[in-house]
Order: sequence, then C-alpha cells, then structure tokens
Amino acid sequence: MQMNDSQRIPAPREQVWAALNDPAVLKQCIPGCQVLEVTGPNEMTATVVFKVGPVKATFGGKVTLSDLDPPSGYRISGEGSGGVAGFAKGGAVVRLESESADVTVLHYEVDAQIGGKLAQLGARLINSTATKLAGEFFASFAEVVGAKAEVS
Repeated sequence: MQMNDSQRIPAPREQVWAALNDPAVLKQCIPGCQVLEVTGPNEMTATVVFKVGPVKATFGGKVTLSDLDPPSGYRISGEGSGGVAGFAKGGAVVRLESESADVTVLHYEVDAQIGGKLAQLGARLINSTATKLAGEFFASFAEVVGAKAEVS
C-alpha cells in the first residue's frame, strides 16, 4: 500500500525538523502510541495499539531513521509484530519545504506492507485505516509543532 500527501505546518523548517527528531513529540502524535524510546543513534523502539475493523492489536517494533538531510528530510522505516494479528512493516520519505520563514510544507510518501490476520481484512479497509492513521499523525504533528512555534 502506498500513499502520499503534504501538510502545511505553521512553524519554521528548523523547528519542524527538530520536532521530527524528538521522540516526545513523535510519541504524542502517533495514534495509539504507548511507548517510544530512543535505543541508539537514529533508532527507536515503539509500542502502538490500534484497531483495524474488528481486530485490535498491540504492535511492538523498531523504528530507524536514515538518509538524513537536515533540515530537509529523511527516511523513516519500521517493522513490528502484533502477535496473532500479524505484522506490519514500511517506511516513509519525509521532505520539508519552506513556504515562508514561518510556514513549512511537510511532504510524505508512505509505503507499507502487512501480513497475518490483518491482511485478511481486505485491502479497502486496510488502505482507509492506514490513510486515516497517517492523516491523524500529520494533523496532530502540525498542531503540536504549530503550537510550539506560537509559544516561541
């Protein structure tokens, strides 16, 4: 499954970049995120609970940042297991573009794969849920970073 979109964030590009690398901000914005901890340079572990149709699962996994190009973007990759619910893996290329001194456009291209019980739910349900979760993350991220920009 693939999706791409962009989100306007009312904050300077450097501030958006810093937030994209801040585990506390990411944890706050990832829907269902219970735990997000830094385990090494450019590596984190996460525990996320989410529901797709009738299946609710807790996923534990690893997140890696690569192709870092501060403050322009990076690639974020992750994979996790949800026990009997199955597995998920994928990544996103995130690119930041300054619209003005105080507004940044965050572009993202997501590629994800799932298997197990989740994969049996059907592509339409999976795609709509993934699109919803990505939209929630980026909307929440824009709100959190935009609010921090107003305070600064």
